[in-house]
Amino acid sequence: MTPDLNILLIALYVEIDDHLISGGRPVCGQPRKLSDAERVCLAVAQVLLGARSEHHWLRICYGRLRHLFPYLPKQPGCRKRLKATTLLLAAAIDQLARQCPSWYDLVRMSDATPVPCGASRETVRRSELAGWAHYGYCAAHSRWYWGLKLYLVTTPDGMPVAWCLADPKIGEREAAAELLAHAARTGALRPGLILIGDKGFAGREFEDLVTTGSR
Repeated sequence: MTPDLNILLIALYVEIDDHLISGGRPVCGQPRKLSDAERVCLAVAQVLLGARSEHHWLRICYGRLRHLFPYLPKQPGCRKRLKATTLLLAAAIDQLARQCPSWYDLVRMSDATPVPCGASRETVRRSELAGWAHYGYCAAHSRWYWGLKLYLVTTPDGMPVAWCLADPKIGEREAAAELLAHAARTGALRPGLILIGDKGFAGREFEDLVTTGSR
């Protein structure tokens, strides 16, 4: 797997550096030890290698990836750098999605799923998500949960082309309409595409809501 991972990360780095990193103005002061493209590559590798924790991930980095990265972060700065990469990582996913054959498929699929973020009152009280995540009801499993709800628009083979996390207190139709309107503005939903979704999204009222939001 190591040679294949090396090729994947190198190709990903080149793609991001060539198409997503703007030249911009020169940065004053000491240059960054870890570039934006390198941060995205490390985030992708962390998922592919199945790291269980930050400590486990850093052990993998120093054991298997040191030859690819001149500098690797220490544990105190690992989470901070990952959070700083969020927008660029989303842009990289979108850039790669548009190069896949299924992007040109005439069908899109939309669905939502709960994302539980805590199972105890202590977690709910102390979590950094407090005030953003809330309690919601999962009809598929007939249970309440504390967390967020993930909304996805994908191609038929499951490749995500648009997504968002929303407060579960927000109605599904309203959250889905906002996501679909965003997908239309960014080109993930093009005129003439067929959208397949849950029966809860059926109806002229929802169609008008989506159409109005995409303008």
